[in-house]
Amino acid sequence: MQHLIIHRGLAKKNFKENTLNAFKYCFKKKYGVETDLHFTKDNKIICFHDFNLNRRFKVNKKVKDLNYFDLKKISIIKNAEIPLLNGLLKASRNKFTLLLELKPIFSLKNLKKLLIETKKYNKCALISFEEKNIYNLEKLRTKLPKGLLFASTAKIKTIILKSKKSYINFVILHKVFLKNKELSKINKPVYFYPILSKKEFRKYKNTKNLIFENL
Repeated sequence: MQHLIIHRGLAKKNFKENTLNAFKYCFKKKYGVETDLHFTKDNKIICFHDFNLNRRFKVNKKVKDLNYFDLKKISIIKNAEIPLLNGLLKASRNKFTLLLELKPIFSLKNLKKLLIETKKYNKCALISFEEKNIYNLEKLRTKLPKGLLFASTAKIKTIILKSKKSYINFVILHKVFLKNKELSKINKPVYFYPILSKKEFRKYKNTKNLIFENL
């Protein structure tokens, strides 16, 4: 996988997160992309971070309760059209790493649909804070890499222990762990998020596997 990944497609401050234009710019600059996945009420897979539309669009409705047509309509009015996963996959042309974060716990039915959509795209890796998602993906025998995310509040002992599980191929840690001396006990690739500014990026640029934005 590429070791430099743009967080939510936010390569520049003027871009809007998780939009196709932002993703395409990242690919033009030869960066991989991290994005977030949800299922809509009508079973479409979209690239969107939150469970609710309130932060992005000032509409107090949950993603899972809306059909894609309605979500698209709301987002277009705000000039930040919510893309389908399929649109991102096509834009990537199977040339750039895509870290696809499963936000909620997906049902087995939804996981199967996700694997069908990503079947031809071997640059994808599937990640989640929800270990159940990773475990169930292993049960479905996906060949795509699977990564477990950890928040800044996670205990390093827990991270090390979970990293040893056979169905976890890599881990993604909050940047507070960048200087942790215990990282040497993790025998799998480690990514760090979120590097939020040019200054921060320069500080950590010699560190492999950064998930960053606002360059």
